[in-house]
Formats: sequence, structure tokens, C-alpha cells
Amino acid sequence: MNPLTPGTHEIDVDGVRQVYHVFGSGPVCVALSGGPGIVWEYLRSPGLEQHFTMVHPEPVGTGDSGRLPASEYTMDTYVRFLHVVIEHLGSAPVRLLGHSYGGFVAQRYTLTHPERVAGLALYDTSPVTGADFWGAAMAQLAAYPERHPDVPEAAQVPAAFQRLGAATTDAELTAALKEAVPVYFADFWQHRAELAPFVAGIRIWADPANANDPAPFDVRDRLPEITVPTAILVGRHDFICGPTWAKLLAEGIPAAHLTEFPDSGHFPHVEEPEAFVAAVTSTLSN
Repeated sequence: MNPLTPGTHEIDVDGVRQVYHVFGSGPVCVALSGGPGIVWEYLRSPGLEQHFTMVHPEPVGTGDSGRLPASEYTMDTYVRFLHVVIEHLGSAPVRLLGHSYGGFVAQRYTLTHPERVAGLALYDTSPVTGADFWGAAMAQLAAYPERHPDVPEAAQVPAAFQRLGAATTDAELTAALKEAVPVYFADFWQHRAELAPFVAGIRIWADPANANDPAPFDVRDRLPEITVPTAILVGRHDFICGPTWAKLLAEGIPAAHLTEFPDSGHFPHVEEPEAFVAAVTSTLSN
């Protein structure tokens, strides 16, 4: 079977099942979802599928892909599995689109295997995490109810997000994420009816989500090594990977083009889909 035939595919990575899905046509773009441990489906963009052959791996430890010992869910593991998928797809370099944690993986992969990447979309992500990153996010989270004083449910969102750190099962994590998800949008409450299918489809798996990777993520000093055309995409109201971090990426990567979506949070492909597709294609279609 052609590895790029639309549909569901399965390959083997060191004895572990790796599932991926193919949609659309055009240059190959591999989309890396966030988390780690969040379901891949949320990242689908019908608009991008009109311009690219979109390949969506199910990250190891999630969905129908195989499982690993808890200690093995590290950045190096995700890069290794991604490399096997990309090699399986063929010899031509691919575009990479990495969202949130998937953007961390995309950066590390591009720095490790630059010859396999033709273009990069770093989507609501950052070149660094750590105390400043998390401190800024938690301050935004704590202020969230004040942004929606007329919505009683908004007051529960910070507590729901905090439960993510204490949950130990797939079901507990998924329930907490569904309750916390409003903070990820610019204005969830105004659009809650149309976003209901998105919320219903959310799922997160405990083992990768709870993994403690011993290696800190900080590639700021290496960003100039990324020389491929790069789209930096960020929602103005993203509380966790907002414009501050996008600007670091844009300043460090020589061939970067920054697009800020004024009416989006963490999911411009859902909140402003036409503008999102235009921003990605303008950088990655050539």
C-alpha cells in the first residue's frame, strides 16, 4: 500500500505499533498534536487538506498506537517515532506543522534531521519552557474568571486546569481537560454551541501526559540553525503559548514569518480557520 494513500496506516517502530492517518493531496505536511497525550483529531484542518497531503500520526501512547513504559515518553522518543514515520513516507523532505507540545517536537526534529524538513509551521508553541513560561501561564489562568464575570462556569476553569496535574487515569484527565478547555479559546462562551463537537472529541491519555521528561526544553540558542521557511502562528489570546513566545521564535529563526490571530486563543485553526489556512499556505506551499 502506498504510504500516502488517504486512510489509516500502521507501521512498526522497534516492535511498537505506530498509527497515522492521511488526508488531502499536495505536498506532504506532517501534523504533530499537543499534550503530550492529547488526541490527534482536534488538529485536523479541512482547509489545509485542500493544499497539502496531511499526515496525522497518533502519538505513541495514545489512540490505536502502541504503549511504552511510562518513563519512555520523552522528547527523544517522540522525535525517534516521528523520524520512522517520515522515512516511511518517502525520500522527499516534508513540511512539519507542530501545535503546542507538537511544536516542541517539530523544533527538535528539525534541528536533529534538517535534511528531512522542507518547511515548518510552529503553531502556538514556544522555544523554551520553565519557570517563566509556566508562571506567565498560571497568572493568565488565575485571571481568567475576571475576563468573563457574567459567566458563572468561568470561575471553575482554573480549578479544572489544576486537576490536570493531579489526575492519574485517562478518564480523570479527559474530564478535567473538557472542563478547562474554555481558557484555551479567545471567547469560548460566546461560541459554546458551535464548539460542542470539539469539546466532545477531546481525549487525553495519562501515561504520556504524566511523563516527566528529565531534559528541559530550551532551543533558543539553536533557532538560527533552522533555515527552512517557517510560519509562526499564534493566537493573541493564547494563555499558555501566546505572542511573547511566538516572538522569540520569530526573532530567532532567520526565515520566519509571524502571523498573530486577533480573535483566537490556542486554536486559530478552529477560531479563525480561513486566516489560519492562508497563513500556513503562504509560507509552506512553495
